[in-house]
Amino acid sequence: MNSRREFLKLLSSAVLTPMVVGQMKASETKPSRIPLAFSTLGCPGWEWKKILDFATQHGFAAIELRGLEGKLDLPALPTFAPNRIEQTKKEIRASKLQIACVSSSAQLYVEDPAKREKELGDARRFIDLAATLGAPYVRVFGGKAESDKSPMPSDETKARVAAGLRELGKYAGPHNVTVIIESHDHFTASATVKDVLRSADSEYVGLLWDAHHTFATSNEDPEFTVHQLGAWIRHTHLKDSVGSGEDRKYVLTGRGNVPIQRQIEALRSIRYKGFYCFEWEKLWHPDIDDPEIAIADYARVVAECLGNARGCGL
Repeated sequence: MNSRREFLKLLSSAVLTPMVVGQMKASETKPSRIPLAFSTLGCPGWEWKKILDFATQHGFAAIELRGLEGKLDLPALPTFAPNRIEQTKKEIRASKLQIACVSSSAQLYVEDPAKREKELGDARRFIDLAATLGAPYVRVFGGKAESDKSPMPSDETKARVAAGLRELGKYAGPHNVTVIIESHDHFTASATVKDVLRSADSEYVGLLWDAHHTFATSNEDPEFTVHQLGAWIRHTHLKDSVGSGEDRKYVLTGRGNVPIQRQIEALRSIRYKGFYCFEWEKLWHPDIDDPEIAIADYARVVAECLGNARGCGL
């Protein structure tokens, strides 16, 4: 990609024409709001009201809950306490937003029985919160021990992760929640993720496709990943970066070498119905652009390119 303007033109021509124009010819009505979301991981310093107001002002349809004001244990926060939760839900509805996903830190690779039960217990707490909020998904990790230097998880590790997903799926199903494992850590290669999801074998288990990680870590083309894993993709994380390996640095959308346009096209090719969620890792990387810049920029570049080419200066 030679320039950001070229990225915008490609995104607009490839996505806007078939999706928006085609739909308008068929229905002769204005297309609905593009289903964009952002993760609260990107705005760790924002208060709850600012998150909702910013999302509404910039045309987002949903937010993914990944911490609030830098605190990650969502069920323990006052905003989601039993004596506050109904007011919180009213505020979400008043903002005309949805909760795309409630993201936990639960890691399912853990073998020690006591530690494993704590991870599963934490995931259940997040499932309870998601059910109360009417959120469809709870994110978990396969995870990786710091001492594990192997390039791929062992068969035993994959079996533990699959068993954990299956167990959580049984808990989540009656709550109308699906547990989704993120393509992250040891679990970015499509072959590995497919093995785990097939073994979990649950209608209440799916995939959060972090499209950055499958590309940057496992060197997969988005078309390949979606072909392999599309049946399980329920939610996404999109972000851009430059460099390679440990030298990668997150940059504003369209300024890096991550094929975001192709990732979006690949999702559309399977009639993906979920949210296109921006994950700006500000909590982990405080030196990257502030959320006021990066999240608004994502909305303009992706959302308005999809639905309104003028928003991209085209």
